[in-house]
Order: sequence, then C-alpha cells, then structure tokens
Amino acid sequence: MASSDAKLIKLDFTTGFHRESTQYAEEGKWYDGDRVRFRAGKPEVLRGYTTKVSATFDGNGRDLVVWSDNNQFKRATWGTEKKLYEHNGDEIFDITPVSVSVTLTNVFGTSAGTTRVCVSDNAHGRKDGDYVFFTSAAVIGSDVSLEGVYSISVVDTNVYAIENSTAAGATSTQTGTATFHYLIATGSENAITGLGYGAASFQATVCASQNRAWNQPTSTGASDFISQITQWSLDNWGEDIVANRRGGTIYYFDTDASTSPIRAVKVSGATNSTPTTVDSVIVSPNDRHLIALGSNAFNTTASPTGTFDPMTVRWSNQEDYTNWVPSVSSTSGETVLTDGTKVVGGVRSKNAITIWTDNSLWQMQFVGPPFTFSFRQLGTNCGLLAPHAGVDYNGTPIWMGYENFYAFDGQVRNLPSTIRRYIFDDLNIDQKDKVYAGINSEFKEIIWLYPSNDSSECDSYVLYSPEENYWAYGTAFWTTFADRTIFGNTITTGTTVGGSNIYNNEPTDIFTGNGAGLSSYIESGDFDIADGNELMFMDKIIPDFDINTGNIKFSVKTKQYPESTDITEKGPFTISNTTQKVDMRARGRQGRIRVSCNSTGTKWRWGSLRLAVQPDGGR
Repeated sequence: MASSDAKLIKLDFTTGFHRESTQYAEEGKWYDGDRVRFRAGKPEVLRGYTTKVSATFDGNGRDLVVWSDNNQFKRATWGTEKKLYEHNGDEIFDITPVSVSVTLTNVFGTSAGTTRVCVSDNAHGRKDGDYVFFTSAAVIGSDVSLEGVYSISVVDTNVYAIENSTAAGATSTQTGTATFHYLIATGSENAITGLGYGAASFQATVCASQNRAWNQPTSTGASDFISQITQWSLDNWGEDIVANRRGGTIYYFDTDASTSPIRAVKVSGATNSTPTTVDSVIVSPNDRHLIALGSNAFNTTASPTGTFDPMTVRWSNQEDYTNWVPSVSSTSGETVLTDGTKVVGGVRSKNAITIWTDNSLWQMQFVGPPFTFSFRQLGTNCGLLAPHAGVDYNGTPIWMGYENFYAFDGQVRNLPSTIRRYIFDDLNIDQKDKVYAGINSEFKEIIWLYPSNDSSECDSYVLYSPEENYWAYGTAFWTTFADRTIFGNTITTGTTVGGSNIYNNEPTDIFTGNGAGLSSYIESGDFDIADGNELMFMDKIIPDFDINTGNIKFSVKTKQYPESTDITEKGPFTISNTTQKVDMRARGRQGRIRVSCNSTGTKWRWGSLRLAVQPDGGR
C-alpha cells in the first residue's frame, strides 16, 4: 500500500536524448535509448521492417535511389562494392556494367563428378571475387552448361576457376568456345589503415626501386594512410539512371533497353569526351546537366582525357550527357574549386547544387551563357565527412562534418546537438566513408547511418528533427536510406547473417523485424529531491502509456551517489494497456527510470506517467 505522505509527481522529461554530460547532470532529461523517436515531445517506439524481396544480393549497399518510370512502375537502384542492382516488379536484377568482352576457344577444363570448372584466359588480369558470365558457350564436360554469373577464384595469371551448379559428367581439358563478359572489378568493402601488404596494392610503383616493400608506406609520410572503400553515386536522368563508381567512369542504365540481360553501359558519344575518372555524379535541377564532382579535366578534342583533379567540377552539355567538350556550340564546361583537397559530395537544393569539399561549402547555380554555372563559396572549416553524409531539407543543406553537425540557412552554423560528443566518440572514424544520410518526411526527421567503434559496417543511427529540435540515436543494420515518396514507406538496404536485402522500413502498423520481435528502450537521467539532501522513498507508479497489444517493462533504479556502482533496481514491472497502478518500494538519494519492450508486435507511446515520491530523511 502506498504511503499517505507520498506525493504524485509527473515524470515529464525533456524531449530527445541528452549525452553531453553525466547521467546525474542530465537531470530532468532522457539520457539513453534505442529504437525510439519523439512526437509532440513524447517518446514512442519506431516501427519495424520487412524484406521487400526475399532474394539477397552481393555486397553492402553504398548508394540507393528510388523513382517511378514513365509507366508508373516503382523502381529502386543501388550499388555495392561488388555489383550494381535494380529492383523492379518485386525482383532484383544484376545490372552491373561489363568492363570487357572477349571470345576464346578451347579454354575450359572439367573433372568428372566435381562442380569446379577451370578457365584459361592468358593474362586475364582478374582477382579473387571478380565476376564473369558467358554467352554462346558450348556444353562442356559432357553435360555442363555455363549459365549465370560466376565468382572468380584465381589459379594463376592465365587460369582461374569457377563453381558451376551441377557436376561435370566427364573429364575434359582445353575444350569449349565462349564469349567472356567480365564485370567491372569487385571493389573494397572496408577502408584499410596502416602500411605494407593490404594497405594498397603490394609492390605498387611508389619508390625509387619501382617496388614497395612490405611495411613500406604507400607514399612518403603516409604512416596514417587509410584506403578508400568502393562508393557509388546514382541519380535519375528522366526515367533512366546515371551511375558512377568512385574513381571510374560514368554509366547509364536505360529502363527501356531490350538487351538481355539489361545492364548499365559506359557513357560514350561522338565526341568521346566522357570523363574517365570521376568521384561522384549528380544531375542539376531544371537545366539538366550531368555534373561530375572530382574529375579528370578536358584535354583536347583529339585526346579529351586530361589530368584528374579531385577539386574539379565538370559538366556535360545541357540535355546531353555524352558531350563534355567545352565549345561555343555547347554548354559543357569545368571549374576548379578552392579551399580543400577534394570534392566530397553534393546534393540538389532549390534551383542550385550544394557542393562540399573536405573543408568548405559551395553553391553551384545555373546562370546561362556564357559561363553556364556560377560558383559561390558559402563557408569554410565545415567540410563533409562522407560522400552521402549531407541532405537538403526543405531548401536547407544539413550535414555531418568531422566534429560537428551543420546547417546552412543563409550562413553556416553548428547545429546544437545534445548528443554530439557521444556520436563522434562512438563513430569508427576509419570507416567514416560509410556514413549515409537520409530524410524521413513522414516524421520530419533526418537520419545518419554510421559504423560504431565496434563495427566496420553501419550498425548505428542518429536522428535529428529540425521541426521538434531533438536528437536521438540507436542501433540498426541499414547501409542506405531513401524517403517514402515512391513506395509509401522508407526503403533501406542492409546486411544480416542471412545476407544482404532491400527492405520496406517502417511500413504502417508493422512493429516487428520480418515477423520477429524488436527490442526498444528508453532511460532517463537521474533525479533527486532537494539536490540530494534527502533520500527518496517511492512506492507507486500510475502508468500512462498508449499500448496496442502485448506489454512493456518499467524499472526504477536507485543509488546513493553519482559514482556509486551499487545500483538497486526495482522491477522490471509488467505494464499492459489495462494496468492501472503498480505498487513498489524503492529508496535512494537519486533515481532513474527505464522503459523497455521485447514483446513481438507491440506499439507503445509514453504519455504522462506519475510516480509517488516522498522524502525519507537525510541519511
């Protein structure tokens, strides 16, 4: 029975998570949690997810774009370190570009009863994990048909092996004819730090001997060298897709192409002027130029490929992504930005392109002939952390930098964040290129996916609401994120032990992860009476939660001093939508509360819970 001297106090904590100080110092605020957002100042559980297609894909998503084609079919395209994919009609299609094709004769070998096929191609230049498919291939080993895309296992410089789905019925050597189609080489999944073998190509030509020895830096003073992961940048050109894998050329995916299998193809044209080395691409609004951010410069019409400069911004002719020759008859051109060492990324904004270097912010705006575009520096010491770490939110660029979150609303300003120190301490800075920002327009949120210190892949997120001005964080396995504008819910890619999938994220009324329960919790900062001059005695909880089905758990934790390791927990008490009150007995100089949920399919939202508290002396 509750004490008659106890008074009911409402536990209304400040919106958002607050981690800039200690749990005691953040009194009256929410301190920690997972899979929780805030609406109208009250915490509630995030919705769940379902796989959009049961089929898995190879690699980890690095960029994702969703759109409707001219026939109103909903589509999605994403790139990984291994391949390029498209989702269409509830199927996943491999649309990875082919780098080279060659027809060879007497090149296959089989062994009866095994699925291994040896393939001969002199000086093939492939590495383990690259991919190849064959057309016009004769049956080998009496009954082996080479169908599908195969992963390569290198035997030597002239021979590699593939694994077929069926075993050969006979042994054969130097047999068969086929056209080989090699996909663009498999890239890097993780950034690698340090020196020597593994830091880059072993024995790369970087020193006087023309060979780099083991444990020798990739270049002078490169002891802090970090290799780059494979990145993609994707954008729409009408109903089609332009794509670039960082450091390579530009590809085009035609949604109406009749070739089977339909694959993205290298952009080329009569001028043969397409940049060959590009860091990312974006299509300008309204005027429709294809823009290369970080590119080799234009050289001459006869030899258009110039020197690569990571600060060069180059653009094609208007409405013609194949013509990059600057001339009086085209709007093509280029400029070199300053204040930084490389262009990191860009997003479309209102009638302009926002561009970030690793140290500055720029605006690129269409002005027409003779200059086509104007460039204006908007800020410095505010570089972008990763190629996809920035968004445009209702005309305001918002991004994640190296030590702060930023916004530009007429001037660059640091976004006051109640969890800034926590997030940047938690970030695996070596894998920073994987940070991916997205917008969730349903809840008016910006989300950043990032790898934590304990992970080499994205396993965490940070949420920011510009409308309600709060911050939260949690765990997730998403690597890319697209808004709900096409599919009715946000779309993500992610990798689990079951493989890599594309997901419907937060569909309406779904509170499970593919049918399995999802854990969520929120915990407050510490609270006390009279700054801790008196102990507290708590003996009743009057819940106020919105719960659909199932139940949640409620705990009160108490201790004597902020640095005490002796913590007493009362609970967890089970609370359902019919629970009127919970009697309990808890004492301490300071306390905190925790709400958690592990029930499958439970939707919960905090209301205005009350706790019966009274002074209990000054011991």
